[in-house]
Amino acid sequence: MLQVNEIHHGDARTLLKSIENDSIACSIWSPPYHLGKEYEKDMTYEEWQELITTVINLHTPILIPGGFLAINIADILVFPDKNMPRIQALNISRQRISVTREDVLRAMELHPTYNRYQLAELLDCSEQTIDRRLNGNNIRGGKYNTQTRVHLVSGIIEKAGKDAGLYLYDRRIWVKDPAWQSSQWHTISYRSIDEFEYIFVFWKPGITVVDRKRLKRNEWAEWGSRGVWNIPSVRANNDHEAKFPLELPRRIIKLLTAPNDIVLDCFVGSGTTAVAAIMENRQYIGIEKEAKYVELAKENCTKTRQTMDNTYKQIKLDI
Repeated sequence: MLQVNEIHHGDARTLLKSIENDSIACSIWSPPYHLGKEYEKDMTYEEWQELITTVINLHTPILIPGGFLAINIADILVFPDKNMPRIQALNISRQRISVTREDVLRAMELHPTYNRYQLAELLDCSEQTIDRRLNGNNIRGGKYNTQTRVHLVSGIIEKAGKDAGLYLYDRRIWVKDPAWQSSQWHTISYRSIDEFEYIFVFWKPGITVVDRKRLKRNEWAEWGSRGVWNIPSVRANNDHEAKFPLELPRRIIKLLTAPNDIVLDCFVGSGTTAVAAIMENRQYIGIEKEAKYVELAKENCTKTRQTMDNTYKQIKLDI
């Protein structure tokens, strides 16, 4: 069995089988988004689906009856699809050259032997402009990349949960800072900027203890009973490629667990969920397949304990 209050190195699909049954009060994690980051770049879309489905299925025996699984993920993700037509954009507002497709076709009719470089010289523009006007290759994602297709992830997540015997209990919306860096082509399309994600909460059948005393009155009013959470994104991902803010798992932990309950994160990354568990007097189990992040998570947990111990000692001295 995996030791509690430790970060464990390995694949979640293997290590989840080594967690004691009916022991986890709440599992909180954000899976790989299959966006080509270093730790997921060799994964196919089918392998990504298999990962999500398998991990959800392995939660059924280890959650306590009445316990929860909370998954943070964007509902809309994009995946390569070679069979999808190329999305092209005639972006008039960005055209710096007044040359039109009709101008190019007229020049070609008058000079049928001209190549695109000669046409460009004739029309006083670049050969790329000639190419764009003729072929409409102002394509989302770049003309040499495989076209990406938008998927709604919620259906995949919900089906995996139901097939595993877990039931969708709640859904919260996390409004974050707009991810301008994630929308490099937003200026040549009508698609909105990514500025929110979902927290899908699944329930394992059993008695769920509802204790209004877990939150302060103002916490219930500000976020406990609210479907939309406004939480700023992490300002710097300098030690991990994809971190969610500490406040996100902290709220889930306070809302859905009691002191000394065990909280699990099987994609623990830099250890944010484990740190939040320590701060809220909960136990934790972390799983991470990247060795460098295992060490980072352990280091962050140690620092958190030391800070809390020093604070407690100072309070005793003040008393």
